[in-house]
Amino acid sequence: MPEESTTPDLVELTLRQFEAADHGDFDAIMSCWASDAVWDMSPMGLGLYEGAAIRRFFEDWRGSYEDYETEAEEVLELGDGVTFAVVIQNGRPVGSDGNVRIRYASVLAWVGGLIVRFTTYGDIDEARAAAERLAESRG
Repeated sequence: MPEESTTPDLVELTLRQFEAADHGDFDAIMSCWASDAVWDMSPMGLGLYEGAAIRRFFEDWRGSYEDYETEAEEVLELGDGVTFAVVIQNGRPVGSDGNVRIRYASVLAWVGGLIVRFTTYGDIDEARAAAERLAESRG
């Protein structure tokens, strides 16, 4: 009988992050983050968050939408604990008839099945290059 891998499937864990956000399941989201994780949204002009501030940002962001969904257009494991995702977020802000659509990319650094750094970029090519450099530097 073949042994099952104890290495987490980082693509699956990445997809679960976006699914949990769709459902507003903040406990599920945070269960994959290290306690000292950093969420760097500065490439999109939205700041840097650490520890408990990450959950507060998620709650505030998700809470500002009545309808909200994400679609993972592309998710890749680049090796050495790095995933890259291109995501489309669609939502209807609270009290609005309009829809907001954002296409962005995320670079996730994982250690032991937990996110230690999550960087979000508005420029997909910049994110892809950053993800490739990060994977190479961790190798």
